[in-house]
Amino acid sequence: MSENKFSRRGFLKTLGMTMGAMALEPTYNKVQAATNILERKEGKSIYGGIPLRTLGSGNTAFNVSALGFGVMGMTYNRSQHPDKKQCIRLLHEAVDRGITLFDTAIIYGPLTNEILAGEALSEFHGKINVTTKFGHEVVNGKGTGRQDSRPATIRQYCEESLRRLRTDCIPMFYQHRFDPNTPIEDVAGTICDLMKEGKVLHWGMCEVSPETIRKAHAECPLTAVQSEYHLMHRIVEENGVLDTCKNLGIGFVPYSPLNRGFLGGSINEYTVFDRNNDNRHTLPRFQPEAMRANTRIVNVLQDFGRKRGMTSSQVALGWLLQKEPFIVPIPGTTKLSHLEENLRTLDFDVSTEEWKELELAVAQVPVVGDRYNAEQQKQVGF
Repeated sequence: MSENKFSRRGFLKTLGMTMGAMALEPTYNKVQAATNILERKEGKSIYGGIPLRTLGSGNTAFNVSALGFGVMGMTYNRSQHPDKKQCIRLLHEAVDRGITLFDTAIIYGPLTNEILAGEALSEFHGKINVTTKFGHEVVNGKGTGRQDSRPATIRQYCEESLRRLRTDCIPMFYQHRFDPNTPIEDVAGTICDLMKEGKVLHWGMCEVSPETIRKAHAECPLTAVQSEYHLMHRIVEENGVLDTCKNLGIGFVPYSPLNRGFLGGSINEYTVFDRNNDNRHTLPRFQPEAMRANTRIVNVLQDFGRKRGMTSSQVALGWLLQKEPFIVPIPGTTKLSHLEENLRTLDFDVSTEEWKELELAVAQVPVVGDRYNAEQQKQVGF
């Protein structure tokens, strides 16, 4: 993938040259315009040359880049991070390279992540999509640990997110966690009203059961379900969530596709997490003993990738991308090198048989440690 060819700056430069040539070569211009239209039909991002995928179906269809970008770690739960200028620069680089799906949430910070996303990405409205999430209760800028998806609260959070994201419409609004005190039909009905008002374009849910998905979808058709999914956590294959999405024409967005960075191979039992801004030190799977044991899984990915010129991160993302065409992972990063590494996953061609061999090899190594502690697991809707 050529950065000069597919960057936004390169695109604008080419556009300017083409406009200048219009008066002299109208025939050439028409041919060039037809070529651009053809490239769109072939499913390429407007800026970069990376392919597009579709979340949802029918009236809920949402065309996005095959890989998205999780903004969370730029301000929240991932230890040290660059300053705001560097984060904005990296987000712009992601746009230049063709990413059109960016993911944030009210609880990230709280609030600071949405503010960053709004400042960095509002200039690209109409060309990219910044999705966000409601559900976790936030009072005076602090999370309470409770869920609140009452209709009035959803409306309040929607208005506040619109202001922070500097937009008049949220491309996709997820319910971040299921609220046991609010019927899902009331949640879906409220979102449907917000869609009619033009404040929300699509909606989704996170970490919910097949039954909840079906109930919500019947009330207001879903575009996507977001859940943790990677080679160390495949429960959505077992509990019916992935099949339900497939049968109903709902997209699937795996968060933490690299298991919070672990599958990239740079985290081990000696890693020290910032206790003030990193939740990994609270997770059973990220205790030193568990990481020491689970490193054997990373070794399997590294061995698989070494024979194919891939890093373990690229192996993990490539495995997800080949599972279903309606899957769009959203890896996050604060480093340009990792952004480029993630996007180059799309350049590799690995056969179905080879992926099955990888799955078999990974299955031989038991995963040590739960993904969440007991308190966080209570918030998952299945």
